[in-house]
Amino acid sequence: MAGKQAKTLSTDHIDDLLFFAARSRHPLRNRLIVLLSVKAGLRAAEIAKLTWAMMLDPSGEVGSTLEVRDEIAKKRSGRSIPIHPELREALVDARRRCKGHGPLIRSERGGAMTPMSIVVWFSRAYDELGFEGCSSHSGRRTFITRAARSVHKAGGSLRDVQLLAGHRSIQTTQRYIDGDTDAQRRLVSLI
Repeated sequence: MAGKQAKTLSTDHIDDLLFFAARSRHPLRNRLIVLLSVKAGLRAAEIAKLTWAMMLDPSGEVGSTLEVRDEIAKKRSGRSIPIHPELREALVDARRRCKGHGPLIRSERGGAMTPMSIVVWFSRAYDELGFEGCSSHSGRRTFITRAARSVHKAGGSLRDVQLLAGHRSIQTTQRYIDGDTDAQRRLVSLI
């Protein structure tokens, strides 16, 4: 897929991916991997390097924001991302089942998963589901595209999407956003 952008995911694709995760050997961990991608817009390397300290508030409970620290972010562009309710629910469930320190996403042996193992997990999931043109970056592109389409409803701007994505340049954020042919048709009919 060199030179091509990963495809964005529809709601049905996300549901299928979550269904796939639920039927896997590590359903909660794999659900978190999917949700961190599509509901927080994280890169595979960020998912692999997240720790509980980046999720928890001072009292040790799952907080309201996810802190992507500079040391795990691409080009050291750390950021705070409000935690989506569906992701928060999965994090609270995971917190109940573990000690709540160290890596958030653990391998079968108990250590942190590597960024490549996250990439491979997505690749296998998409192959199994028959989704062509998708990669570990598809959830991130989906998150950024959906945020861009909805930002006006929240009273924000494309700058807010850029900050959530951790991009230094607004042009980089714009390259992630898929157009919507139905919206284009509706727009032209209004002219």
